[in-house]
Amino acid sequence: MREAGLRVQPNLSRYTVASVIRTFRQENRIQGRERQGGRGPIFTQEQERAIINMVLANNAITLREIQVNIIGDDGIFNNVHQVSLSTLARILKKNQLQMKQLYRVPFERNSERVKQLRHAYVERVLQMDAEEIPHKFIYIDEAGFNLTKSRRRGRNIIGHRAIINVPGQRGGNITLCAAITQNRILLRHANMGPYNTAHILTFLDQLHNILTVN
Repeated sequence: MREAGLRVQPNLSRYTVASVIRTFRQENRIQGRERQGGRGPIFTQEQERAIINMVLANNAITLREIQVNIIGDDGIFNNVHQVSLSTLARILKKNQLQMKQLYRVPFERNSERVKQLRHAYVERVLQMDAEEIPHKFIYIDEAGFNLTKSRRRGRNIIGHRAIINVPGQRGGNITLCAAITQNRILLRHANMGPYNTAHILTFLDQLHNILTVN
């Protein structure tokens, strides 16, 4: 029964499969009966698809924001004047939409303009590698971090919180700037706080002096 249910839907229980088989044996039908009175469904299939599209377009949207969009929509949801949050949660669950952790992806990094710039940079590097005059590439980058950072997810026995001990006060941010080649690190410098224009100019002057000496 369980295997037959999994072939139809991922969440179909074996009790439902047994009920369908029993109904087929007794009444020779597999279709569900039409509603016998009571209130019908609030949303049509098209409206449910519109709700799903809201979530797919904005994964951070809340149930209350969906509720406001539905009530204020005079197009697809013109016949819906009120809907509860529990009804919306039930519709999302029925369509396999669950609450998950959000992963932050910088939209500018994946834009077409930035992709073209990255492609042009790679083409230029490959062109310089193919030239007769050897080139020595120096990569410079800076990154900020904090020594008090900790994990945001953990594990523990069901019914108990996952706890980690952290300092009572958050320390200052540290920014590390480094210049490296294919063989070694040329220069590195750590600074408390962000790296501004004055810091990067000083770093470049120090790097220039190292390259001049070498």
